[in-house]
Order: sequence, then structure tokens, then C-alpha cells
Amino acid sequence: MKNICDWDKCREIGLYKAPIEKDNSKKYRLLCLDHIKIFNKNWNYFSDMDEGEIENFIKSDLTWHKPTKSFSSSENFFKILWQNTLDDKTSFFDNSNPANFKKTRLSEKDLDALEVLGFRGEAKWLDIQKKFKTLVKKYHPDKNQGSKKYEDLLKKITLAYSQLKISMEKTR
Repeated sequence: MKNICDWDKCREIGLYKAPIEKDNSKKYRLLCLDHIKIFNKNWNYFSDMDEGEIENFIKSDLTWHKPTKSFSSSENFFKILWQNTLDDKTSFFDNSNPANFKKTRLSEKDLDALEVLGFRGEAKWLDIQKKFKTLVKKYHPDKNQGSKKYEDLLKKITLAYSQLKISMEKTR
């Protein structure tokens, strides 16, 4: 069965989809080539929006129209991780000068965590902290257009740092 063009009094075959509503791509009508050209020429997605609504739409489009929270938002996952990671509840880092991590003191998890941060086997704690801060800035989703790839990588980096911090506190 062939679909007839949905334009008034047209009997051509409708092969081209034209949306019925702006924000619902599931509802459409089929038009012939001549009428889809007319439809497309007259289509204006922003026709019933004022300048402010258009500006908000364009800003929202940068994040694929998904709600976002600023890094400083109290519910932000990365802020919570960051605060927990940098929290020094035992005052360990204030009262001592941690020695180098040595291969003999490190578990397999610690070695994997060091590798995630870009170290091979041993590193000074201050170098680990510096590298962590650099990586957080580099891979934060706000700096990478909300890329899920970088978001997952940042989670992995933060978890690796947390693992090393826990191990560091245990060796104290």
C-alpha cells in the first residue's frame, strides 16, 4: 500500500516525513517531493518563541537539553567526590611528610590506582596530589562539553585517588 501525500487535494505518493509538532518526531505526515519542499521552505522552529526563549533554547542545546548543575552545586557528584577526596579527617597531611610510596607497600589496587593517574609503581604523595588536580581540571565534563567518556574517566581518576589516599592513611 502506498501512502498518498497528506497535502490538501494532492494525489502524489507521500515519501517524505514532515513533523506535525515541533518537539515530537514520532508524529509526522507524509508529503510528496513538491510539497515537502514547500513545507521545508516555510518551516521555522522558532516562529512562536521570543528572543529570550530562543537564547535559552540555544544555551540548553549545548548540553543536549539535559539539566546540568554547576560544579559548585551541593548536589554535584564531582563536588561530593572532590570534597571527600580532599577531606583530611585524621590531619595526616598536616602533621607529617609522607614518604614515597614503595612497590613493596602497595597492594595491587594501589598499583592500579597509580597507573590510572599515570604513575608506574611509586610516586611521592605531593606528586600524586598535583597530578590528581591536573587531571580533574583536564577531564571535568564542563571543560569537555559534558562528554560521557570524560565523565567516566574522571570518576575512575577520582576513585583511584581515593584508593591511594586510604592506603596512605593506613600506612601512617
